[in-house]
This record gives sequence, C-alpha cells and structure tokens, in this order.
Amino acid sequence: MRTAFITGITGQDGAYLAELLLSKGYRVIGMRPQRSTANLWRLNELNLTEQVELVEGDVTDLSSLVKLLDTYKPDEIYNLAAQSFVGTSWNQPILTCQITGIGALNLLEAVRMVHPESKYYQASSSEMFGKIQQPQQTEDTPFYPRSPYGVAKLFSHWMTVNYRESHGLFACSGILFNHESPLRGLQFVTRKVTDAVARIYYGLTDKVQLGNLDAQRDWGFARDYVEAMWLMLQQEQPDDYVIATGTTTSIRTLCELAFNHVNLDWTRYVEVDPKLYRPAEVEVLLGDPSKASRQLGWTPRTSVEQLISMMVESDLQRVRSEMKHVEGRSFL
Repeated sequence: MRTAFITGITGQDGAYLAELLLSKGYRVIGMRPQRSTANLWRLNELNLTEQVELVEGDVTDLSSLVKLLDTYKPDEIYNLAAQSFVGTSWNQPILTCQITGIGALNLLEAVRMVHPESKYYQASSSEMFGKIQQPQQTEDTPFYPRSPYGVAKLFSHWMTVNYRESHGLFACSGILFNHESPLRGLQFVTRKVTDAVARIYYGLTDKVQLGNLDAQRDWGFARDYVEAMWLMLQQEQPDDYVIATGTTTSIRTLCELAFNHVNLDWTRYVEVDPKLYRPAEVEVLLGDPSKASRQLGWTPRTSVEQLISMMVESDLQRVRSEMKHVEGRSFL
C-alpha cells in the first residue's frame, strides 16, 4: 500500500484528490493546521472523513513538517495548502506569502532533509501568468503575476524547480487553470453565481453583485484536474505541466449559463459593483494543455456547460435542504 501525504486536504482539491487516491488503494494522510477554521464539510460530502487519517501540522512550521514526514514516510506528497483566494491576497499579502510561498519552501526543505525519496507535487497556478505575454499560455510562457497570490505562487513554483534541479528531488508543478466544482468556496465567482441562482430561484434573494463581467477564464472541473496531479507523479521523470481545457469563458457568459439553467434572465439579477474590481485585473487566461495530453495522456472530460449545470443543481439541492431544515424547526 502506497502512502500519500496531502496538505490542504480540507479544500476542494484536497477532498477530490483524497477520493481518487483512496480509490487506487492508497493510505491517505491529510494535514490540517490547528489554527485552521476550515471544517470537514467537503470530506463529509464525499463520505471520506472516516477513510483518511487527519493529522495536525502547518506549512508555516518546518518542525511539524519534519516530524510528520519522518513518521509517515509518504511515497507521494501533494502540497495543496494555500491562502487561495486572489481577492483576499491584497488585504492579507504577508499571510498569503507566508502560507502559499514560504509554506511550500518549508515543505520542500522538509522533504530534502527527511525523506528525499518522496515524489512531490506543487500546486502552481495560472495566476502566475497574470498580465499575459502570449494569447494562449504554455509551460514556456513568461510569467507576469498581478496579485500577491500570483507572486507567492510564482515563488513556490520556482522553488520547486530549484529543488528539483539542485537537490535531485522528484518534484513537479501543476500549473492549473481555474477549476471549479460543487465543493468550491462561496467567495469564488463561479460558486458565488451558482449559489445566487439557487437563492434567487427560491425567492431568498433578488440580486447578486459582481465585479468585472468581461474577465475571461479557462474553467474546468476539479475532479478531472486532480487526476492530472496524480499522473504527474507516475512519470519516470519529474516535469511541470499546464492543466487546462483550452477554452475560455467570460463571467458574463458564466452568468448566462447559470441563470439559463433555471430559465431566468441573468440581466435582471446581476449588478456590477465597481468595488469588486481587483486593484490589478487579469483580463484573460487561456491554457494550452497539449503537453499534458501528449505526455500524461490527460484530457479534460467535463465542458464548462456541464460544470455550471452541475454546480447549479448542487446549489439548488443545498438551498432546498436548508429551507426544509428551517421550516422543520419549532420556535418558542
């Protein structure tokens, strides 16, 4: 039985990755910091809470990482821990860099010191491309991050390359473009929209406020993307890969797709709030997954239309359950 160690296991990607690895017979060790307010709802949603082994540790604390790697000696390490919301990174740039950037360096250093035989995966991000230098981004496109989050991710990305080249670690970076699911947090625009659609449909609210409707992203399904993470660590040689769909969709079109699912006209319910524009906007991101297709045999299976429909249906069900729960309560 192979052992996998996942940081950020309570997040969207961590839960789907744990599901995948368990299905392949892995022992899954999931690390979460004691300071974390994250609950286990995603693991509970996938019925995984009793199947994974949750341990306390923190990517900002090298000593805890050294102890855990020495204890469990994992075959594969997946670093998914991050302050992952781009908008928050302007308000908390130092915290973002400590967790997302230095946290990755701490984990790489722990691997080097304690268990260099492990295969290491770093969750890099399309936000590293930022102010795009090419219309479609590949592994060779120059980076130009436009947020503290993007800068922190770029630091962790290059540290992964450096430890691979300097210390001979089997260390890979997956440059993942936006990937969503019903397990996405409500602060992310896709889930913000689909949750609003459900609440508007059931008459619980009548508006949703968004920022730049013309921003375009390459959106895929998170469950498809974690398979690419695993495939990277099954190769003979470590490398970096862009993981994307190769298609781009505007937030405006996202709204149209989501509201059309319940036969509503999105223009009646969406309001633009200038305060929600980012200080430095990333207008378009579009990935080229050709290398991943060619070398990993990976291709996305879920279209953006299927993804948004899935998310709206999930939020309709979730809101309906919330309403039944409230209706069933007795008040004195």
